[in-house]
Amino acid sequence: MTKEKFIMSFSGGKDSILALYKMIKKGYEPVALLTTIKKDKEKSWTHHLDNNFLRRVSESLEIPILLVECDVDDYERKFEEALFKAKDMGATICAFGDIDIELHRNWDLDRCKNTGIEAKLPLWQQNREELVYEFIDSGFETIINKVNLKYMGVEFLGKVLDRKIIEDIKLTGADACGENGEYHTFVIDGPLFKNRINFINEGVIKDMNYGYLIIK
Repeated sequence: MTKEKFIMSFSGGKDSILALYKMIKKGYEPVALLTTIKKDKEKSWTHHLDNNFLRRVSESLEIPILLVECDVDDYERKFEEALFKAKDMGATICAFGDIDIELHRNWDLDRCKNTGIEAKLPLWQQNREELVYEFIDSGFETIINKVNLKYMGVEFLGKVLDRKIIEDIKLTGADACGENGEYHTFVIDGPLFKNRINFINEGVIKDMNYGYLIIK
């Protein structure tokens, strides 16, 4: 039986990896990862990961990656163009890692409707905190690389996300899953990875209300 193929809307963070993992476990076949990159910056939107790092993740996962360079004004158009490319690669589905924010889900559905591809959200309406623990217990390793300084301090940057750190995050008043943008992560190892992604921590920078880990 031929597996139904999908493209993964991919940030490199824990939620998109967990969604990818769930899709594969359900028998779907990934044809590519789709990651949006800030125009002229070579850094991903939201998670602030550089192109070389994302390519190394793609190689370890053994899934091709589409790096889609865009700015705010053409973000939706470029995303949809990438979905048309995915269809040419055989994808009939785009999977997303959103959990319960309706505005995000509507955006996903609109992009897929405009390109004639099915949207799937394998984490949708599941308990946020339970999903974080499922991710950790599945054997994935992820690093906190961005924090909203209104909620969390720079001392969290570079920390491996484990049960102890989740409790520390909750003590700040931030959501355990970071679904409201309190923090972001990048995944470096786990069941889907052929090899662990090594990186160099080059320190921390602050930009407006955010702290970032500089990695190479």
